[in-house]
Amino acid sequence: MKTLQRDSLNERKDSSMKTLQHDNLIAGEWKKGASYSPNINPSNLADVVAEYTQGDAGDVDAAVAAATAAFPAWATGSIQARSDALDKIGTEILARRDELGTLLSREEGKTKPEGIGEVTRAGQIFKFFAGECLRLSGELLPSVRPGISVEITREPVGVVGLITPWNFPMAIPAWKSAPALAFGNCVILKPADIVPASAWALAEIISRSGIPAGVFNLVMGRGSVIGDAMVRHAGVHAISFTGSVGVGQRIAEACVQGHKKVQLEMGGKNPQVVLDDADLGKAVELSVQSAFYATGQRCTAASRLIVTEGIYSKFIDAVERRMAKLTVGDALAQGTDIGPVSSQSQLEQDLSYIEIGQREGATLAVGGERLTRATEGFFMAPALFSESSASMRINREEIFGPVASVIRVKDYDEALATANDTAFGLSAGIATTSLKHATHFKRHCQAGMVMVNLPTAGVDYHVPFGGRKGSSYGPREQGRYAQEFFTTVKTAYTDPN
Repeated sequence: MKTLQRDSLNERKDSSMKTLQHDNLIAGEWKKGASYSPNINPSNLADVVAEYTQGDAGDVDAAVAAATAAFPAWATGSIQARSDALDKIGTEILARRDELGTLLSREEGKTKPEGIGEVTRAGQIFKFFAGECLRLSGELLPSVRPGISVEITREPVGVVGLITPWNFPMAIPAWKSAPALAFGNCVILKPADIVPASAWALAEIISRSGIPAGVFNLVMGRGSVIGDAMVRHAGVHAISFTGSVGVGQRIAEACVQGHKKVQLEMGGKNPQVVLDDADLGKAVELSVQSAFYATGQRCTAASRLIVTEGIYSKFIDAVERRMAKLTVGDALAQGTDIGPVSSQSQLEQDLSYIEIGQREGATLAVGGERLTRATEGFFMAPALFSESSASMRINREEIFGPVASVIRVKDYDEALATANDTAFGLSAGIATTSLKHATHFKRHCQAGMVMVNLPTAGVDYHVPFGGRKGSSYGPREQGRYAQEFFTTVKTAYTDPN
């Protein structure tokens, strides 16, 4: 069982750049790539977190070979050893949550409390799946033929490719990797190109957990290179992807052609309904948190605020007052509420939708401009549109930034219809004191997750995560439902005579 010494095999100084360089983890060894790419702090563009290697298709081949070789022993080995390893990973993540949360915020732009919260969730996920290693169950049934028994069990799928996004650079790699490992699969993780640091830190922790070489592999690099090679590789049996709709659709097509199991988490255009009878203070707070915290860069963020006409004006005024109190700044600075947008391209996309909304006739009530701070970064004032309509592009397309629009509706029935009038169906919320409307909304809202008097963003680690329509495809992630994707069912018959 091969383990690695931290800070010895995996980090080195480049004589000219004086910047730490980090390599891929393949077959239990840290492997240099052909080139390195800097990881830039979006709060301070002069700050290079470190440099991370850019892999190629050959690295994917090597990782698949390592995972294939490691799979038989890992798949049939001790479930106690699996549980112990995952528990050890979770324990170290939680012990280092402040350090790792700071790293996450520095590379992605979440505020430090949000970064620490995400790392804490990652640790809890590994702890949960350490228990799931021991809880995998099956069925023993009588056959319709006398004297014959039927045993139904679950087995690991095989070599699993995990492709993760930039907006949750620690939590999503954790909630994909932990169940994959818990159920006996071997893993190749490809993190988003702009946020390799958190995934590398996770891989480094896993490398010292006692998990055998080749069971977990990290291959960093461009999605068009690494992701495509993983999806098309005959030795990869399943792909779990979180990212954009367009990329997800292409991955699905390739996986079907290659007879691979596929799981997709993609876009959202989540509604937050506010009814006349809502507690105004609570409705405002949960709406602002849903729309703007984590810089609005959450697939569960509420970007459509659907408000009935009796409370509409009061709601707009109250949200504007609450937004005026938000502090936009360096993610690591104390008192920052909203950090920077993650990248230049994302900032440009957000600002382009501000122009689109205004051209379409919506009123830009608050924000929407690029901000200047002490350091050069991708700072943007959270934006609120009022007097928007459901047909506008700002209410049809995912912006994925701190931009929300308010849609006025007559009553609950129109609010529900407007909430469901979208190609997506990930998360939805309702603010109301009516048990009747809350109950009806939970049943009839076309979303995978529904929140009553709570923010749309924020799901516990032990329950299923996923949506409907264009948001998700395949089995749910997280909780015990994760076994649906990371295992396959076997039915065995026995005649004891």
